Amino acid sequence: MPVIKPTCVRDLKLRVNLADVVARMVTLRKAGGARLKGLCPFHNEKTPSFNVDPDKGYYHCFGCGKSGDIISFVRETEQLNFSEAVEALGKRFGIPIEYEEGSGGPSTADRTLRQEVFDLHDAAAEHYFQAFKANDATGEAMRHLWTEQRRFTAELADEFKIGAADATGSGLGAAMMRRKFSEEALRRCGLFFVYDDAAISLQSLRPRFRGRLMIPIRDHQGRVCAFTARQTDLTPADDPAKDAKYVNSPETPIFTKGNLLFNLDRARTAVGEGKPFVMVEGQLDALRCWSVGLKTAIAPQGTSITEGQLVLMRRYHTQVECFFDSDAAGQKAALRFLPMALKAGLEIRFLTLAGDSKVDPDLLFLERGLAAYEEVRKSSLSAIQFASRAFLPSPQKATSEQQSRAAQSVVEIIVSSESEMTRANLIAEAARHLSLQPKIVQKEFDGLIARLGRQAAARPASPPPEGVAPALPHTAHTPERDLLLLCLHFEDIGKPLSHSLPHDWIDLSHPAGALLNRFLGEFEHGLWPGKGHLENLLETDAERTMVASLLFATPGFKDPLKVAQEGLRQLRARALEPRLRQIELALANPHAEIESDPISLLKERSELHRLLRQPITLAASV
Repeated sequence: MPVIKPTCVRDLKLRVNLADVVARMVTLRKAGGARLKGLCPFHNEKTPSFNVDPDKGYYHCFGCGKSGDIISFVRETEQLNFSEAVEALGKRFGIPIEYEEGSGGPSTADRTLRQEVFDLHDAAAEHYFQAFKANDATGEAMRHLWTEQRRFTAELADEFKIGAADATGSGLGAAMMRRKFSEEALRRCGLFFVYDDAAISLQSLRPRFRGRLMIPIRDHQGRVCAFTARQTDLTPADDPAKDAKYVNSPETPIFTKGNLLFNLDRARTAVGEGKPFVMVEGQLDALRCWSVGLKTAIAPQGTSITEGQLVLMRRYHTQVECFFDSDAAGQKAALRFLPMALKAGLEIRFLTLAGDSKVDPDLLFLERGLAAYEEVRKSSLSAIQFASRAFLPSPQKATSEQQSRAAQSVVEIIVSSESEMTRANLIAEAARHLSLQPKIVQKEFDGLIARLGRQAAARPASPPPEGVAPALPHTAHTPERDLLLLCLHFEDIGKPLSHSLPHDWIDLSHPAGALLNRFLGEFEHGLWPGKGHLENLLETDAERTMVASLLFATPGFKDPLKVAQEGLRQLRARALEPRLRQIELALANPHAEIESDPISLLKERSELHRLLRQPITLAASV
């Protein structure tokens, strides 16, 4: 097993800014000083509690307790082991990774299945792309479809690595076998049909995609994780999904349709103030938007929009404009999307074209370019305005019964919002668009809330979601915790403290004591690596969480030397006073069986009194 040099790891941490790594997944904003804050990538939250301190090289979420450094962040978010995380960072930032002599470099066998499947997809994307560009019948037919029929540019195909699979699969199986991918990766990558009991061979690897235009699907970090395959005239008759216009990769170790949005990897860097996400229905719609300069377009993966996709989107921006087809299916999709978006805390508007009953975003942008975007924005509808029109197109002509049913449908959407202020504003807006008195809509809303309350009371309580730790309680200010805080924020005090604090005064039964004892050992022997390089000294998640929380804490004192002396005094008292009380009790009861003779106990008591009265001194330069 290859072993990465510790000096290489330290160099990587010094050269790579933690904020640059975190920003691939989290939109960070200044939070005072050098600190940055954003929505936690490890649990669903609406108020940012995920803190990053680039200077110290640590992150900490005060909501779920997750914490760590640049390497642990990559490990957690990309499901890699330590070596893979270091190698991924080195590759990403152009830093060579050095290994201990004789340990060798990484091999295919050392990679996790997940990482290998990512590598396989990257190789497959390049293979399909070269087939698209090839001067043969398949390449020419696919380029004709792309440029003449779909009217996209060759440059866009290059940018997104659009590919082609011929009627036999373009030799993908042979190409992947030449790359020496493992049997397990070939079975589980989703690019082949393989019988469970069949040995992997060129004959047993039957390509899933044949005679189709191949669109790579990337995760939010830009890694190819799947494909969408578009039917063409070359799709063979024996294709199991011959009649399906689009076929997606199946779910694999790296691809879950409901947790990914097409083009999010690019769009997330373009959103910002006045530049919301634009959600369209399909990948080609998103590509059309991109081609005319609308860089914030995203699309679901051919399925209904999921809460996971909305949570992922909200990490980067809270504003979304929906531009679905104006046919019945598009309207239905929009109404399914709306309550989930409100629940996720997103601000939604729906793009429409005034006077047009049928709008196809792909065709609209193809014909009118980016100017069409500004045109549809002028006639856009708010979330409740859109819902009200959908349920009650002509409120002035509606009967009371129709208004009542529409109000019921709209408040069922409004209740999805978890903000009381937002709910109040939406109720007032719904009343205007439905031509009803606000108190009528409010009464309908209150009735729904009461019904939902009764239903919830009748159901058994649900367990907390898996994978989300409870909020951490306030860390007790034990002497060990306070001295640990000093060591992290005033590192010059560590060495003198290590010479002044006896090992047996420290309580090792909790993380603060175990860490203090370990850190002081490093200080004592001149091996302290610095607070930015503590990964090798942290053994448990509890220790990582404690260190991160202390690094983010602001010391509430001006004189660290006095704090150190007080901490030593408290530890001394805790260590010596129980023995002193034991001696006092023994001497006070002459009939009790005692472990030593009275003279020895008196001498020991005198020594303990002397030690407890002795002033605490700690010479340190801080």
